[in-house]
Amino acid sequence: MTDQPRIDMVKWLHDVLEVETVEDNFFRGIATPQGRGRSFGGQVIGQALMAAIRTVGTDRPVHSLHAYFMRPGDATKPVLYQVDCDRDGRSFATRRVVAIQSGKPILNLAASFHVIEPGLAHQAQMPDVPMPEELESDEQIGERMQDQLPEAFLEWLRVPRPIEMRPVGLRAPFTRDPQEPVQNMWFKVRGPFGDDSNLHRAALAYTSDYGLLGTSVLPFAKAFVDPDMQFASLDHAVWFHDDFRMDEWLLYAMDSPWSGGARGFNRGQIFTRDGRLVASTAQEGLIRQVTPRG
Repeated sequence: MTDQPRIDMVKWLHDVLEVETVEDNFFRGIATPQGRGRSFGGQVIGQALMAAIRTVGTDRPVHSLHAYFMRPGDATKPVLYQVDCDRDGRSFATRRVVAIQSGKPILNLAASFHVIEPGLAHQAQMPDVPMPEELESDEQIGERMQDQLPEAFLEWLRVPRPIEMRPVGLRAPFTRDPQEPVQNMWFKVRGPFGDDSNLHRAALAYTSDYGLLGTSVLPFAKAFVDPDMQFASLDHAVWFHDDFRMDEWLLYAMDSPWSGGARGFNRGQIFTRDGRLVASTAQEGLIRQVTPRG
């Protein structure tokens, strides 16, 4: 399982997250390069966030976003983003974004921006886990276990990605042992990512959709490649707490307190390697059991 040169994938992520101004408050995000099938939800969230950022002053970084997925996107087509500038107050600004493809909305996103100011501070503690240098990447684990893995999953691992992920423990389909609905994963961009803090925030929003939904099926040892399962993100939220860099290792600590009714609810906390909590996430998704096709 080989990967493209790192610089290529870093440029790929830059290109995917940068949006083009079409006219006032209208922006266009490119189609997924070499993409096929359904769009990755994190990509649409990242582009929608960048569209909102383009309408806000540089003194107000984004502190939260909330998104609802309405229709699956087409990875082979660009997406139009319409931004409503709801409010610009002294401390906060709010934006609403509609992602449109083929004339129909595929995602609604609301984002809030806040001027930097001091305040009372506390945070949760980072889990005690091995450092990323002690762990294998998903691709390395797949190479080692390829005789035991479904071909559909091996094909997914072979697709080059701009984000390197190193899981702390094995999950389905690497193992079929039921587990507690808790998982930890280190991640970072595969090369230097520049100094635009907004681009780092959009890249974190992009990455936050990886792995989160799967936490709710760990007790059932199910995977997204299983033919008897249907997975889809329904809504997604990110809160940005502090500064970070996406080209340095971050720990994604995830848990799922509930699943039922063909839905799973998942939470995440993102830490720097020195233990700072820099973002939190939440997501509900479809986890429907289906009859495998023919």
